[in-house]
Amino acid sequence: MKISRRKFLGNSALAAMLSVQVLPSRLLGKGGTAPSQMLNVAMIGNGLISEGHRKYFASSANTRVCAVCDVHAQHLKNAKDEVDNIARGRKDIGFKECDTYHRYQDVIARDDVDVVCICTPDHWHVAIALKAIESGKAVYVEKPMSLTVREGRALADAVKKTGGVLQVGSQQRSEWAFRKAAELVRNGYIGRVTRINTMIGEFPPEPKDLKEEPIPEGFDYDMWLGQTPWRPYNHFRVMGNYGSGWRCFYEYGARKEGDWGAHHFDIIQWALGMDNSGPVDFFPPNSDGSEHRHYRYADGITVFVNAPARDNQMIQFIGEEGEVLVSRGGRISTTPLRLASMPLKSSDTRLHISNDHRADFINAVRFGSDNICPAEIGHRSATICQLSSIALRLGEHVKWDPKTENVLNNARAQAMLSRPRRAPYYLGV
Repeated sequence: MKISRRKFLGNSALAAMLSVQVLPSRLLGKGGTAPSQMLNVAMIGNGLISEGHRKYFASSANTRVCAVCDVHAQHLKNAKDEVDNIARGRKDIGFKECDTYHRYQDVIARDDVDVVCICTPDHWHVAIALKAIESGKAVYVEKPMSLTVREGRALADAVKKTGGVLQVGSQQRSEWAFRKAAELVRNGYIGRVTRINTMIGEFPPEPKDLKEEPIPEGFDYDMWLGQTPWRPYNHFRVMGNYGSGWRCFYEYGARKEGDWGAHHFDIIQWALGMDNSGPVDFFPPNSDGSEHRHYRYADGITVFVNAPARDNQMIQFIGEEGEVLVSRGGRISTTPLRLASMPLKSSDTRLHISNDHRADFINAVRFGSDNICPAEIGHRSATICQLSSIALRLGEHVKWDPKTENVLNNARAQAMLSRPRRAPYYLGV
């Protein structure tokens, strides 16, 4: 029987604790790896979003980056050079050159890799995360967790079945202002919530007339496309750009719903106590009496997307007795004004405290503690992104059952809960 490094370390720590009974449990950990053991991290996908994660895991006291993986040779070289430069400057570990890989399967096959950090475009998230979880790795995966509802459910179920650790990069949950806003709403300080406005912005239209260009040397374009349909190469299609590039295409994500929506819809779920459920109706623009696309929960609370929030804030919770507005950068304002700085009562519901999203994940790996955005939460938030996107694309109302995770009124929308996968890029391969 093959035993992973994390399981071996966990078993060794447990045996030591039982036989010697000297070290306290906090030094041995309750998860898979003893806290005294440096965690080996592999970075899969080393484009735009990966830089902050790579630098963090390469320099953190409890982690080292032992491998980087990418389908683009230049990205791979740049990532390796950065990791090696950081490692040479560390005094707490001896220098060991970072390994490079073209295929993520080869990284996951390594027994000494404890953690996989996935920073690919959205359409690759679940395939890689699922393989890593099934191989006993802990996973940090960028948001949104999945490309489709059915993919997300498969990954969430796999994490539950294996007892693995997965955290989604919905880092706004680790910003104090969003936590305070969610706690104020959750504890009824603005009364019954009636409406929520959130700004996610817009991307330019998906380009339809891209001219075919030569595939750059050192770039495995076929693997980059993965499960998605074959399209002639054009640099714009694969470009990592927060305002355009691959994020503009429905084939690789959910456009703005999956980009900023993944952040703000997630906070709304948190504030409403709906982490294990979700809305029941999704409407396109200029329907259901509103010019704005929106979705509604069973209790009537309605979220209006790109409906301007007061003071140019990102999210506005409107209740019968007040308001809470919140944005990045610690911007929180309330009506009444005193709510923003008011200490909560000991009897109030308190939410998971994390002031460092990555550290919260590493603690979950080392100590077996809960993390602030596990797979089920990531799946539920991504589902809102995907259903909002489906309603927008079809221009039709989508009625949703969050218990069975099926569309109740629209056969075309139901068919879009999954997508055909191009051979040979199947889940589990």
